[in-house]
Amino acid sequence: MKHPRTVDDVMTHAVVSARLDAPVKEIVQSMRRWGVSGVPVLSAEGRVVGVVSEADVLSRPPRGEGDGLGAVTARSLMSAPAVTVSRGATIAGAARLMGRGRLKRLPVVDEDGRPVGVVSRSDLLKVYLRSDAEVAEDVRHELLTHLIPAGDAELTVRVTDGAVTLGGRLPRSVPEDLAVRLSRAVPGVVDAAAEFTPA
Repeated sequence: MKHPRTVDDVMTHAVVSARLDAPVKEIVQSMRRWGVSGVPVLSAEGRVVGVVSEADVLSRPPRGEGDGLGAVTARSLMSAPAVTVSRGATIAGAARLMGRGRLKRLPVVDEDGRPVGVVSRSDLLKVYLRSDAEVAEDVRHELLTHLIPAGDAELTVRVTDGAVTLGGRLPRSVPEDLAVRLSRAVPGVVDAAAEFTPA
């Protein structure tokens, strides 16, 4: 079973988007129809150039009487440039991007800047629904693949509600704090600590 590690593993592949000249009423109708709180705005070439969110629509400056909603387009409403992420980005990296920008979702783009999906906060939270056994297996795999030479450690990994406790014995050449940091980077880990026996 493939464990989620990248944005591609958890993103929504269907993309609801808007043209630059799409009127706000059309954008709001799309949001309601598809149950999304924001849409990427595409250039004529199909590249993501901005995002219109519910907040963008609601914070639209008041206009003079007679200027209906149809007079406002995605171009004038959108937040730009768009903050996007590649499908190969790590889940942790996408979460940091969202946190820095206080964003609820990110358009996922290919190497040409064209949309291939959308990743939301709720998509990223899926990694915390993994079982403790799956998380333990992933932590063990990461440590034995990237840090500890085969047969060179007696490693135990206990996971309780996503919290990892490393035990056993590490080789002298492997810093304990590095093993803990690598464990914390595994999707679904909420915290990690070590109880290693001195080598």
